[in-house]
Amino acid sequence: MLTDAECRNATCPTDKKRVRLTDSGGLYLEVTPNGRKRWFWKYSREGKESRMALGNYPAVGLTAARKARDTAKLKKSDGFDPVQARQLDRLKQAMSEGETFEHVAREWYGKKSPLWSGHHQTRELRNLEKDLFPWLGKRRIAEIEPVELLQTIRRVEARGSFDVAHRVLTTARGVFAYALATGKAGRNIAMDLKGALTPHKGRHFAAITDPVKLGELIRAIRGYKGGLIVRAALQLAPMLFQRPTELRAAEWSEFDLDGALWSIQAKRMKRTYDGKENGDPHLVPLPAQALAILRELHHLTGDGVLLFPGEKSRNIPISDNTLRAALQTLGYGSDVQTVHGFRATARTLLDEVLEFDPLVIEAQLAHTVKDANGRAYNRTTYLKQRADMMQRWADYLDRLAAGAEVIEFKRA
Repeated sequence: MLTDAECRNATCPTDKKRVRLTDSGGLYLEVTPNGRKRWFWKYSREGKESRMALGNYPAVGLTAARKARDTAKLKKSDGFDPVQARQLDRLKQAMSEGETFEHVAREWYGKKSPLWSGHHQTRELRNLEKDLFPWLGKRRIAEIEPVELLQTIRRVEARGSFDVAHRVLTTARGVFAYALATGKAGRNIAMDLKGALTPHKGRHFAAITDPVKLGELIRAIRGYKGGLIVRAALQLAPMLFQRPTELRAAEWSEFDLDGALWSIQAKRMKRTYDGKENGDPHLVPLPAQALAILRELHHLTGDGVLLFPGEKSRNIPISDNTLRAALQTLGYGSDVQTVHGFRATARTLLDEVLEFDPLVIEAQLAHTVKDANGRAYNRTTYLKQRADMMQRWADYLDRLAAGAEVIEFKRA
């Protein structure tokens, strides 16, 4: 067996690669010509000789090296490969140093967010930084109890934001699912809170679906005395019924007036990250009435990028609040009709009054729906049918605005 003096005085001739000084139980000290000394334990695993590094001498002395050897032998006697066991211990130690809720949540966000839309990224990060990190951020995620998470989300409910509370719980559920999958938590405690929050009934965008009242609204819009740009946007909103953001930020490069088609860029649509990056543009057939408005507008803003630039900058579109305020000046508050609500208006009347195929309507709304054969999503564009539908819809709005009696023949 070795002595500490032998270890201290051990050298290696320059003509050799290394010298090994044997202790006992497979322990030996390896010395190299440059004076480096390292402890190793030699053992057999499944009939093959292996060795395990135990540290450098003199940082690890003889007594400490023997204790490390004995610990490794115990691991082996329990059926574990001591090298793999140590690697696992190191991994657990590294994980434990970053197991706070905030650390895990940011890791989860970093891996998931590249696949989300910009809006979804912003909302998820806000849920974390505003409503979860202040209360749970520094807690070890494996030690957080369901009641703690519930109390945190109840703070959101306390300010009357019941819909936000449900979204915050959904965010927490994603974080804990990731923690469970990566071994940083034993279970997803957010699942225990299902049903514990105050029920929230989603609020729909206000929309007029009565033909007579819609006719009154169209007449009011056509009599709008404000700016020409806002007036044009107001007239197109119910006629084309696209999302407010898609309409407000429309660019002239997206329009083919001769071909009567508006191609909304995929990146501007409400889609997943992949859909925005790799999806096709959303095609909106333009009825004759819309073309007339657009050609008139082109004289005003056609030399720029945007159809509806704001007053402060031609590179920034009018805001959603601009159209909302315009409707309010006409006597239509957000509890009666919203700009987004024109989508529901068109969806209802195209189906119930004009009796168009719901699949054609949904395609015009840029909704993904399951087809009749059960495929994941229907990719049919129905462009020809939608062109006919959009013209008939514009004609229908004209008749409503004129106050004429509208009699629609039922389809055979």
